[in-house]
Amino acid sequence: MNQDLKITVIMATYNMPEWLEKVIIGYENQTYKNFDVIIADDGSGEETKKIIDAAKERSIIKINHLWHEDEGYRRQTILNRAITEAKNEYILFTDGDCIPRKDFVEVHANLAERGRFLSGGYCKLPMELSKLISKDDILTQRCFDIKWLRENGLTGSSQLRKLGAQGKWADFLDFVTPANASFNNCNTSAWREDLIEVNGYDERMRYGGPDREIGERLENKGIKGKQIRHRAICVHLDHARGYKTKESLERNLEIRRNTRKTGVVKTPYGIEKLNG
Repeated sequence: MNQDLKITVIMATYNMPEWLEKVIIGYENQTYKNFDVIIADDGSGEETKKIIDAAKERSIIKINHLWHEDEGYRRQTILNRAITEAKNEYILFTDGDCIPRKDFVEVHANLAERGRFLSGGYCKLPMELSKLISKDDILTQRCFDIKWLRENGLTGSSQLRKLGAQGKWADFLDFVTPANASFNNCNTSAWREDLIEVNGYDERMRYGGPDREIGERLENKGIKGKQIRHRAICVHLDHARGYKTKESLERNLEIRRNTRKTGVVKTPYGIEKLNG
């Protein structure tokens, strides 16, 4: 195990305190210990703050809560702030609705490689199963057990294959999967210096692909994705997406098309505003 790599986990959240509490428990239960957590909060209310404050009191993990006013979907802005405030050389991005398996951070640490970013995915759970998962289910890792999940309503061969993959078989599945090694906010890691060099996230973008776009700029810089979807496992708790709009998706697609067409590396709309 590569215990020397210092990692900052950046966890995005917005008004899902019940889910966030389960996710924090997952990070308190990791085999890898050399990491801290920044919760990038896009304007959540008081209930989220209570959950985070309680975690800070009890946890051996250093937790930093970054918050800004709720002025609509500004997730990329708070993520950029988190990147600048991260103290460690390596950053693991996840969401406040994705419970990590106990070896999640360890997998990212062991597979980290200069000139690459790591591309994971998630196993999506239905709402009833998302609500059912308890603290004990996370601590015992029952919520990653195929038999238990099936008994409680999980279906889908892709989900179950990811959860069941181990060792060399997981390596092989990551090698042969047709899925692109894209930058996925729920389960991706990269070197902080690479993220700074591409100027972080494009803050013009709303829901629908801003993580893919930063990955495309990293690739324009020569930083390629490395597939780890069958090795770095997290389960995604269900929720509505009220911030998803046709207009934002279309605008984001246009920005991404331009990124690929022009080969741009540094967005002018990122950590530093380069256009004025």
